Amino acid sequence: MKKLLISPSNMALGEQESQIYQNILKQSTEISLNLMAVKVENHPEDFLGWCYELLDVAKNRINFDLLDDHQLPTVKKLQDMLISAISFLQVKTLRIAPWPVVSEFIAERKEHLALEEQLKLMEYISTLRETPLQEMIVEDRLAFVGKHTANHDVSVYQFDVEWFASTKSAKGFHQQFADLPAEFDQALGHIPLDGTVSESDYQAFMIAYLSAFNASDEKPTLAPATRLLAMRRPDVFTPIVNNRSDALCQALGITRLNNRDFERYWTDIVQTITRMPWCAMATATNDLETELVKIKALIPTFFYYVDKYTPTSSNYYKLLHKPKRTSTASGSRSVKRSKESAATLVDRALSNENTPEHIKAKRDSIIAEVEKGRSVDETIQLMRTIFG
Repeated sequence: MKKLLISPSNMALGEQESQIYQNILKQSTEISLNLMAVKVENHPEDFLGWCYELLDVAKNRINFDLLDDHQLPTVKKLQDMLISAISFLQVKTLRIAPWPVVSEFIAERKEHLALEEQLKLMEYISTLRETPLQEMIVEDRLAFVGKHTANHDVSVYQFDVEWFASTKSAKGFHQQFADLPAEFDQALGHIPLDGTVSESDYQAFMIAYLSAFNASDEKPTLAPATRLLAMRRPDVFTPIVNNRSDALCQALGITRLNNRDFERYWTDIVQTITRMPWCAMATATNDLETELVKIKALIPTFFYYVDKYTPTSSNYYKLLHKPKRTSTASGSRSVKRSKESAATLVDRALSNENTPEHIKAKRDSIIAEVEKGRSVDETIQLMRTIFG
C-alpha cells in the first residue's frame, strides 16, 4: 500500500493533477493505518489508473469493521475526491481525443453507463420537443425537465427521467415551472429545433428564463436551465450536473461556475465543447454513433465516473424491481393521476403491437383503474389474467 500511495510522486503530473494528488494524500492521513492493512498487488503507472485502484481499496477492500465511527466521514470524503478526480481526468481527455476514440470509449462502457436506458430517454424526449410544455401531461413535462415521480409508469417510461442532470432538488424552479409552464415555453421558443443556435438565441432564452421568476421570491439558477436547453437541443447544450460541475470546469480548464453564471455557461461551456475536435468531426459509421451524433453535447456526461452499480441506481430499475403490491390494505400509498394523464399513458401502452385486441377493448376500464393509482402495467396484466 505504501508503494501505491507514493507512486504518483514518480509520475509526470500536471499542476492540477499534483494538487488533486496532494489533497487525496491529506485526506488519507487519518485512515493511513487502515489503508496500510490492505494488500495491493496492482500498481498502475498512470494517475487515472492509480485513482481507480485507490478508490477500489477505499470502497471494497478496506476493513470497515476496524474503522472508528469518526473515521467513516473521512472514508466517504476520500471516495468522493477520487470519484471527482476520475471524472476530471476522463473528461479532460475530450480536449484532444478524436471522434473514433470518444465513441469507442462510450461503447466499451455501455453496460456501466446503462447506455441503452439513457438513449431510450433521449428517444422519448425527441417525441416531445415540438409539443409546448403547457400542453404536455404532467408526467411528460417532468420527464423533460428531469424529475422522477411514482407516476412515471414503467410500461411507458422505460428509463429514468433523471439521467442527464436531475432537477429534483431545485424546488424553487419546480414551483415556477408548475405554475407558469407557458413562461418556460416562451424561453425555449428562442432556441431553434434544428440548425445553428446563435449567441443571440441563447441570450433571448436567458432573458425570458430569468423573467419567468420576476414575480417570485425564488431565484433562477443555472442547472435547471441547462437541463431544459439540453433536452431542447442535445447536440448543442451540455447539462450542468451539480455534483460534477467542478470536475467539468477543471477538465475544460475554466474557472468554477456558480449557479448564476448564465453568461459564462455559453462562452465557457457551450462554445468550449463545440470547438473540441471530436465534436466538430462527429460522424456516424455505425448504429451507436448515429444515436450519439444526435446528442453529441451530452457526451461529456458519459465520461463522468460510473461503476457496475450505476445501472441499479436508476429510478426505472428500482421501480421495475419493486416488490409487487399484494393488496390495497397493505398500507401502500396509491398515487392518483388526472384523467388526461391516465388516458395518455394507457393509450401509449396499448399501442404496443403485441397487445391483444380484447385487451385494447378494455381501454376505459384500464383508464379508470390507472386514474385511481394502479400502474398501467399492473392493470394490463390483471386484465390479461382475468380475460386470458
